[in-house]
Order: sequence, then structure tokens, then C-alpha cells
Amino acid sequence: MLSTRSLIICCIFLVLILHSISLAQDYGRLRGFVSDSTSGEVLPYSNAFIEELYMGASTDIRGQFLISQIPAGRSYEVLISYIGYKSKTLVVSIEKDKITEIYVKLAPASYQLKDIEKVGEKTSKQNETDVSLQQIDVRKLELLPKSVEADIFRSLQMLPGVQSMGDVSGKYYVRGGASNQNLIMLNGITVYNPYHGMGMFSVIEPDMINSLDFYKGGFDAKFGSRLSSVLNIHTKDGNRNRFSGKASLSFLSGKLLVEGPIPGGAFMLTGRKNIKSDILKKFLDGNEAPVEFYDYSYKLDYSNPELLKNGKFLIFGFNSHDELLNDDAESEDFKWTNNLFGFQWYQFYDIPLYTQVTIASSNFNGEVIPNLSGALQKKNELSDFSINFDLTYISDNSNEMGFGLQFKLLETKLYLQSSDDVKTALDDKGGNFTLYGKYKFMQWKNFGADLGVRINVTGISKNGGSLFPEPRVNMTYVVAPGVKLKGAWGIYQQEVATLTDERDVISLFEPYVIVPDYLEPSTSTHYIFGTELDVGDNLIFEIEGFYKSFENLAELNENKIYSWDNDFVSASGESYGGELITTYNNPLFSFTTSYSLSWTFKTRDDFT
Repeated sequence: MLSTRSLIICCIFLVLILHSISLAQDYGRLRGFVSDSTSGEVLPYSNAFIEELYMGASTDIRGQFLISQIPAGRSYEVLISYIGYKSKTLVVSIEKDKITEIYVKLAPASYQLKDIEKVGEKTSKQNETDVSLQQIDVRKLELLPKSVEADIFRSLQMLPGVQSMGDVSGKYYVRGGASNQNLIMLNGITVYNPYHGMGMFSVIEPDMINSLDFYKGGFDAKFGSRLSSVLNIHTKDGNRNRFSGKASLSFLSGKLLVEGPIPGGAFMLTGRKNIKSDILKKFLDGNEAPVEFYDYSYKLDYSNPELLKNGKFLIFGFNSHDELLNDDAESEDFKWTNNLFGFQWYQFYDIPLYTQVTIASSNFNGEVIPNLSGALQKKNELSDFSINFDLTYISDNSNEMGFGLQFKLLETKLYLQSSDDVKTALDDKGGNFTLYGKYKFMQWKNFGADLGVRINVTGISKNGGSLFPEPRVNMTYVVAPGVKLKGAWGIYQQEVATLTDERDVISLFEPYVIVPDYLEPSTSTHYIFGTELDVGDNLIFEIEGFYKSFENLAELNENKIYSWDNDFVSASGESYGGELITTYNNPLFSFTTSYSLSWTFKTRDDFT
């Protein structure tokens, strides 16, 4: 059955690619790069609009936009806008079968006029296949609700379809999935245990964030290895124009950010250290929490037009460290660390082609130190090395073709001590080689479709891989001006699990392991359908319903008695529900309210 499904998907791709090949016409393209004039930071989700043709596009996370099928042989006025910045109009000449490039620097404005707000709405594609996607830039981050201090995970819990275990925990659960089913990435690098303070806060410092993409479901073929959601966080590159710094204090921590120019680019350094742990008593009913933590990151951004035109190199590193050390020797201690490093090269070519190469490592270590407490000794080590290659081509008719190769080498080690002093060592490693391809059909203004498939050639776990296909479909249909129908369907696979009980509000030790040989990899199928209503210029209603089924979930074996009993048992489940979001924006303020209702069921042996 799997081979038949793969054949059908390949045939669909072939038909669509052949359909995208059109006769040469008198058209040209416009590519632009938009950045902040004061810092040089790229401005994602800014807008470019040719009013004469009523055509436009929005920039991606790299600050780049591309408008195709522009009649050649003449000049046009292009309006570049970004809310909170002064708009800029440029006169651009379009030549046949060529890409005209512009580099735009926008200056921050103290206020924003209403007409610019409307322009920003015009440029977004009505047929964009953005099902269950929340895109948040640095401006919106500042408006999100805060706790003791700004925290991205706690802010996400305010979104419909996202839940938590209460005010104590920073962990979030998306549409009935477990917390370990959420893929969390920092500049495309997987972060395995992204929490400070016993899981109460995120290790990601908001001051370093430029933008983020949050998929609550239905994510495309580029993303894999998780069942429920994807959070892709993009950090700032650093100030290319001048040296600057920022320091701040809260009831929890002290923070520092330093950035500035280097020859051909910029750098950014961030650091955070907890000051006092007394504030954590508010979350723990007055109990002591002797938690110490810190994190730091660095990023180097380099580009040289003489070396590579429209190419950029990024080097990124991140480290976090937590420990809970009790003064009483009869209490156990805890330590856990994250260590990430990544290199990225992305390149725009003289044809509408874009490539990105990422080489990265991500390591996690967690340990329980018994001391004289009588607690059981535990230790977890995880090492992740990955290489990714992504290619995107945009055809003359605005359709988009994507292809990618992803290689991951993952090793996990888990050392456990049982109550009868029996020591268990679980050491497993595997390599995952994945291919993905997608075709984004965007040439019709009232219809858009993103068709993709992800094929696991080899799996990390023993039962993974075997050419297992994960097809994905996202579609949008514009019924009438301001009225859109959206839908998504997809199959997802996961080969890692955590040896923890999801019902625990606080998890001081959350070890990651590769799914053992006696279990099949976990899979999930998403069904999503919704509608979006734009009422006037400022009011938007979004309604979305979903159904998710889960198979072969690796669940903690609560009935384990002997050391030879399996640590995991297989489970299945389903979740379904609906969400409503109402958003109102005007030049003076924005207002968002939401409501969600959902049900989740899980069956494990004789337990439901």
C-alpha cells in the first residue's frame, strides 16, 4: 500500500511540474531585500506593492520578496511598507526574462498612518496556504502577555488550541498532543529540553528573537520528526551599522545584549543569569526552589557581494545550564544543560532559485544526583548532528517547487538505577536520511495548494524508515472577496520519546530516548478545515476545526515492576475540536480574542 501511495504522489508532482512550464512571454520579475535602516536587521513580513498592476508580495524570514509575471519593458512605482516604519516608493524598470533587484532600507516611524495599514493588507496573497500558522515578528512579540518577565512559551499558551498544565509550567500542549510532540527549533536547530527553572520558563531569551513561525498543525513536508506542532524561532543577526547594548533586570533574572558591525556583517551576543529564586515561590505555593540557571548565545552574520552575490553565512551558538542544588545532603540535586551550534549558508541566484545549507549539532545532558536522599540515580545524554539542504524554485507563473535532503545522526544514552539497586543502561543510536519535495500551486488568484511528501529512506529507530511516506496537503479557496476556505491533511511520524509522565506539572528529569525496538514509530494524521472572514479593513474572523488520530504512541509503562519490564507501552488516541479567533486592528490599537473547545482520548492496554 505504501508503494502505491508513493507512486500516486510522484505522478501528481510530475503533472504539476509539467503544468508549470509555460511559453516564454514578455514578463520580468522583481526581487527585493527589505531591512531596518538603523540596524540592518531584515524585516520579515513587510510588504511590496505595485498599485498600477494590483500585484504584491510579502517578505519571508530573510527579508526577501519576489513578484513574478510583471509586464516587461517599462517602469513601475513600487511601494514598500512595514507597520511601524516609514513607507518608501521606488521607481523600478522591469526587463524581459530578468530579475530586477532592489535593496530597501526602511526607517522607523513614531506613528503609522491608516492608509499604510491598508496597503499592508493588500500585498498579502489571498490564496496563501497558511493553515494553522501563526507568524509573529518582533513588533508582535512586544505585545504578547507577560508573566514575571517576557517568555515566548507562556505567551504561546494564550493562543487557541494551546494548553498548559497550569501557571507553574511553561510546557505547552497543542491540540491534544503531548509536550514531547512539539518540534522546537532555534534557527532551524532542534532544542530538546528548552526550559529553565524546573520547566517553568523558556531558555529562549525574547530579546534575541527577530520572528517566529508557529504551526499548530498541518505543517508542510519540510518539517518532520514530530506529531503535533512546529515552533521555528529566528534570531536577530546583529546591528550592521553601529555598536549598541541593552541591559535589564527583572524579579527573576538579569539580561545583557551586545551587538555591532564587523567587516562584511554583524555580531550579536546575549546572556542571562538568574538573580534570586525567591520569586519562584509564587509558583510553588511558597516552597523553596534553590534553582540556578544561565544561558548565553552568539551569532555572526557575514556577506560579501564580491565573493558571493546575494549570499550570506551565519554561525550561531547557544548554551543553557540549570541546576537545583539543595543545602540538605538528604535531598537530591538536579543538573541539565543544552548546547547548540550551527552553520548556515543561504544563497539567492540570478534565476528565481534559492538554496540553504545547514550543518548543526544539538546536545542535551540531564542528571539526578541522589546524595544521601535515597533517590534513584538517573542520567540522560543526547547528541544530535544534522545536515540539511533545501532548494526552492519559483516559476514564471508564481508556482513554487521545493526539494530537500536531510540527514540526522542521533544518539541517546539513559542510565537508571532501580529501587533494588539494579542498574540499567539504554544506549541507542541511529541515522535518519529523509527526502522531501513539495509543489506550491499559486498561479490562480482564488485558489492555492501546497502538495508535498516526506519520505524516510532510513529511520533512527529499528522500525522507522523503510521508505515510509508522509504526504501533506494544504489548500485555500477564495469564495468571495474577504471570504476564504482553508483545509489541510497530512501524515506525520516521530521516532523519539521522553520517559516521563505527561500529567506531572513539574518534571525535573525528562530523558529523551529513541523509540525502542519493541515498538513501532509513533504516527499521527491531521485533518483541518476552516474559514477566514475579512470584514472591512480592520476586522478578521477565523474559525478552524481539527481532527487528529494517533497510533503507536510511546507511553510510560505505569505498571512496570521488574527491571526487565518494558519502560514503554504502545497507545493510540484521537483529539478533535474547534477554535475561533477575532482580530481587530487600527492605527491606534489592536484587539484579539479567542475561544477553543476540544476533546482528547487516549487508550493504552486496558487504560483509557
